[in-house]
Amino acid sequence: MLHRDCWSLEPKLMDKEDHYSNSTNISGFLSPFLNKGPMTEDNQSSTLEFILLGVTGQQDQEDFFFILFLFIYPITLIGNLLIILAIHSDIRLQNPMYYFLANLSFVDILFSSVTIPKMLANHLLHSKVISFGGCLTQMYFMIALGNTDSYILAVMAYDRAVAISRPLHYTTIMRPRTCALLVVGSWVVGNANALPHTLLTASLSFCDNKEVANFYCDITPLLKLSCSDIHFNVSMMYLGVGVFSMPLLCIIISYVHVISTILRVPSTKGVLKAFSTCGSHLTVVSLYYGTVMGMYFRPLTSYSLKDAVITVMYMAVTPMLNPFIYSLRNRDMKAGLGILFSKRISS
Repeated sequence: MLHRDCWSLEPKLMDKEDHYSNSTNISGFLSPFLNKGPMTEDNQSSTLEFILLGVTGQQDQEDFFFILFLFIYPITLIGNLLIILAIHSDIRLQNPMYYFLANLSFVDILFSSVTIPKMLANHLLHSKVISFGGCLTQMYFMIALGNTDSYILAVMAYDRAVAISRPLHYTTIMRPRTCALLVVGSWVVGNANALPHTLLTASLSFCDNKEVANFYCDITPLLKLSCSDIHFNVSMMYLGVGVFSMPLLCIIISYVHVISTILRVPSTKGVLKAFSTCGSHLTVVSLYYGTVMGMYFRPLTSYSLKDAVITVMYMAVTPMLNPFIYSLRNRDMKAGLGILFSKRISS
C-alpha cells in the first residue's frame, strides 16, 4: 500500500467559484454509494475535487485543442444526427444493417457529449475542477458507452456475415425482434461492465495529488492517484479489458466467414456487392480498436499525461469520422441523405 498524505477529510470553506463548480458537477446517480453516513469517508469524499490537467497540460497547446474540439463536436453531432434522420426517412434504409448503424450513431453522440462539453466549459471558465461525484459519473458513462459501441460494432459484423454467408436465410435470422434484442443486449453488457469499476473506484482513498492526467476522468489516471491498495481494482480493470475485447474476437470470426464465402464463390456479383459494404465497417473498427489498444492494452505504470493525446482520437475524432466513412462509401446512404435534404428544402 502506498503511504502518502491523503486529502484532509475536514470540511473546508469554498469560494464562490469552487462552490459553483462542485455543485454543478455532482451527480445524483452515485449518491446511494457515496452517502453512507455523516461521518464516513465515502460521504466526505463526495465533497472532494479533481483537477483535469487537459490534453497536454501546456496552455498554448490547450488553446489549440479547445479550438479543435470546438470544431469537432458540432460536426460529430450534426453528422451522426443526419445519419439517424436519413435512415428514419428513407424506407430503403430501414433494414438491419442501417438499424444498427443508426444505433451506433446515437451512441457516438452520447459518447462525445460525456466529455467534450465539460472540457470546453472548463476552458472558457478558466477552471479545471471537477467534483468527485462528477468525475465518477463521467468515468461510468465513458466505460458504458465505449463498451456499448464495441458490441454494436460486433453486431454489425455478425449482420454482414449472415448477409453474405447465408443470404437466403438472412430475413429469417435477422428478424426485427432479434435485431432489437442484439442492441438491447449491447447496452446491458456495456452498463454491466461499467458499474463495478465505478463502485470500486468510489471506495478508494485519494492522496493530496488531485491532478488527473487527462482532460476527462478515466479509470487509469484515477487509479494512479489513489493511496489505497489498488491491486484488486487493477485486476478488475484488466478483466474489463478482456470483456471489452470479446466483440473484437466476434468481429474477426465474422469476417473469417465472410472471406471464406467470397473465396468459394468469387464470381457471384451479389456476394461481392454485399462484401463491399464491409469496407466502411472495417475502417471504423480499425480506427476504434487501434486507439483502444493504444490506451488500455499496456501496464498501468506506463501511463502519463502524454498518453491523453491518444484519447483525442478515441473519444473525439473517431465518432466524428464514422458518419463520413459510412456515407461517402455507401450509395444507399448518399441517396437517403439526398432524400432527407430534399424533404427539408421542400418543407
